[in-house]
Amino acid sequence: MDKINSILSNEKFNEYVKKNKRCEKDRKFCKHNLQHFLDVARVAYILVLENRINISKDIVYGTALLHDIGRWVEYKENVHHEVASSKLAKEILIESGYEVEEMEIILNTILSHREESNEKNSFANIFYLSDKLSRNCFCCKAVDECKWSDEKKNYTINY
Repeated sequence: MDKINSILSNEKFNEYVKKNKRCEKDRKFCKHNLQHFLDVARVAYILVLENRINISKDIVYGTALLHDIGRWVEYKENVHHEVASSKLAKEILIESGYEVEEMEIILNTILSHREESNEKNSFANIFYLSDKLSRNCFCCKAVDECKWSDEKKNYTINY
C-alpha cells in the first residue's frame, strides 16, 4: 500500500481525526478535518510544482494529512497543536513506511506550519501559505467573528 493511503487507513490517524471532530462539533469557524487536510495538500502540491521545489508528493500529502491531527490535544490539554501534531505524526509516519529524511522534513514542517518563513521558496513557507490559502473566508458566515487578522483572511480566490 502506498504511504498516503497507509496514513488514511491508519487506526491512530482515524482516531485523532474523530477526536478533532468531537472537539469541534460546535465550532462555527474552519474545521480541522480531512477536507481541510486535503485542501491544504492540493494547494501545497500546486505551489510546489509552480515554484519548482524538489519535494515529493508523498511528503506534501503526508505533511498535509498530519499537520493538524493534534488539534484535539490543544483543546483538551492547552498544548500548541503543531507540537502535539508532530508528536502524534511520528509513529504514523513510521508505520506508513516513510524514510528518516522524509520524516524529518514532514515533522519540521508540521512544527513550523504556523510561522511564515524568511525563505520564500522553501517547502516550509509554501506549506504555511497553503494552510492559509485553503481557507475560504470570502464565503464564511463567521468571518466577522474570526480571530484571524484581515491580512491573513482570504477575501479573494488566488490562482
